[in-house]
Amino acid sequence: MFSTHTALPARRGLLYVALAATAWGTAGAAAALLFRQSGLGPLALTFWRSLGGAGVLLALRLSTKARRPRPAPARILFNGLGLTLFQAAYFLAVQHAGLAVATVVTLGSAPVMVALGGRLLMGERLGRAGVSAIAGALLGLTVLMLGGGGGVKAEPLGLAWALTSAAGYAAITVATRHWARTGTADDPAVTTLWSFTVCAVCLAPFALAEGLLPSTHALPSTLLLLGYLATVPTALAYALYFAGAAVIRAATASVVALIEPLSATVIAAAVLDEPLTPSVLLGTSVLLLSVTALARTELRAG
Repeated sequence: MFSTHTALPARRGLLYVALAATAWGTAGAAAALLFRQSGLGPLALTFWRSLGGAGVLLALRLSTKARRPRPAPARILFNGLGLTLFQAAYFLAVQHAGLAVATVVTLGSAPVMVALGGRLLMGERLGRAGVSAIAGALLGLTVLMLGGGGGVKAEPLGLAWALTSAAGYAAITVATRHWARTGTADDPAVTTLWSFTVCAVCLAPFALAEGLLPSTHALPSTLLLLGYLATVPTALAYALYFAGAAVIRAATASVVALIEPLSATVIAAAVLDEPLTPSVLLGTSVLLLSVTALARTELRAG
């Protein structure tokens, strides 16, 4: 599907990560609609997303004749647990700190954690351009949070869960790049398949306790939205992300992935009728400039 047996050029890797982040941004709108009509909670929704994504990737794998090697069990377990931590901790942060604070702390601290991990484990240097891009990304996310208005209370527990979520994301990003550099990269579609399988297994008991089955109200549209959630922002997006993250610097991948809140902001305004305030527009512009600056640095380095 997105094989890494032949290394991708940096330009295509950037494109893959940008497309993945854009697709992730649509997941928020799909989830918002599902929360309104399905009766599913966040953990149950994440379980169905993971299980559905694994099912889509399994069907694609079975439909192709090529035999792809299974990733090492240690990598399957690491990616699966990291993915579970990233998604579950984020929803817990939203519960305790509110959506705006949880999003800003998670997405704002992740590039810093990734940059630190890339520096410590792989000796990656950011340089002035990289440091400036991360600072700009943090500034843009802060402006986006302030643009939401309305004094959100950030409980310490919520902030801790948001930092935990960012750590899970950073661990996956740095590990993907490290495995690629040491010559142990696997097919990203296969890696994603097994990672989501582990995620679904880990979340199953919590989803069952929360309420596993959707309500019968608007069931056809609920199933349609679940199908979209499992396919585009899950199976496709994560396969693209793992492929792209294997060939560009870890810190670059994490900052380019900040396109996610940008696409989510646009969709929220167009689909959910949420207003685009001047602060939101300013924060979006700063984020776009940061992503563009770091992408240009990566292309020059590659």
